Amino acid sequence: MTIKDIAKMCNVGISTVSRAINNDPGINPKTRARILKVIEEQNFVPNNSARNLKMTESNTIALLIKGTNNPFFQGMLPIFEQELQKVEYSYVTYPVFENQDEMTVALELIKEKRLKGIIFLGGFSEVSETHLEDIGIPCVRCTVSNPNVVVGKRDYSVAIDDRKEAFRAVDYLCKCGHKKIAILGGRKLDGSIGRMRLEGYKDALEANGIAYDPELVAYMREDVYEFTAENGYLTAKELLDSGKKFTAVFAISDMMAFGVYKAIQEKGLRIPEDISVMGFDGLALTNFYHPSLTTMCQPCDLMVKASIDVLLGAINDGTQGEQRIFPAELVIRDSVKKL
Repeated sequence: MTIKDIAKMCNVGISTVSRAINNDPGINPKTRARILKVIEEQNFVPNNSARNLKMTESNTIALLIKGTNNPFFQGMLPIFEQELQKVEYSYVTYPVFENQDEMTVALELIKEKRLKGIIFLGGFSEVSETHLEDIGIPCVRCTVSNPNVVVGKRDYSVAIDDRKEAFRAVDYLCKCGHKKIAILGGRKLDGSIGRMRLEGYKDALEANGIAYDPELVAYMREDVYEFTAENGYLTAKELLDSGKKFTAVFAISDMMAFGVYKAIQEKGLRIPEDISVMGFDGLALTNFYHPSLTTMCQPCDLMVKASIDVLLGAINDGTQGEQRIFPAELVIRDSVKKL
């Protein structure tokens, strides 16, 4: 008797029988019980050596990307491909849409695929140990982390310190003499990168003796994809139309800063003579806009290599909980004027 015979007797697919034997958490408990009962009645003994071979033959990880249209993440994919080839791993990419929960998507994915691990790009900055235990395979969060949170046994992350680096960006504007600094932040309810970069903005103002003005905080539009030039343009346009005076804008992503350029120029104003603009991420395009954009550059190469290294450590050596934080680089170009 073979697994095909069991599947036929239970009126299910071969993969369903395999999942029942392997105690896959995604299978319906009643279906699993029915299959196991037939296996017991027929004295069926699975071929463990063949089954174990099938379970271990996949050297594949998944990249779950929240913001597939984000050029910052798109620029990281070739680096992932190159580095994973060196360690003889392949990868598959899956989008996580704005209204989806990353953990729910991950749980659904592992029901369908044999994966060694998952790397999350974007999304949440904190996650519970319970959720990580439910997934059951090592997961690394790349580009999102919170250095102030205690690292759990299953918690792996690689990122910059968003609050600290946002502080450095706004502190540079302050040191250039700007006192009226607007920020294009994340969504109002953003509990991740947007929140941390807003906190860094507030920290820099306080450190330079500048009062925080909530009217200079413009949140991303809810009806437009986040971290896009369109969102930056529409948000900056609303800010400029409000009549609120400011001499500099800190956009929490370079793509949003490109939208700010258009909004400022449509008002007949000049960059940086009338309004200075600071970005964040370090996209290659920042050097080719006019004027070239001053920005905080994230070390993509280092973060990709570290994410793979941390994930393989968890897969092969059982390394427990690790957080790696890298510094960003302040790249000074032509979009900021010293007053």
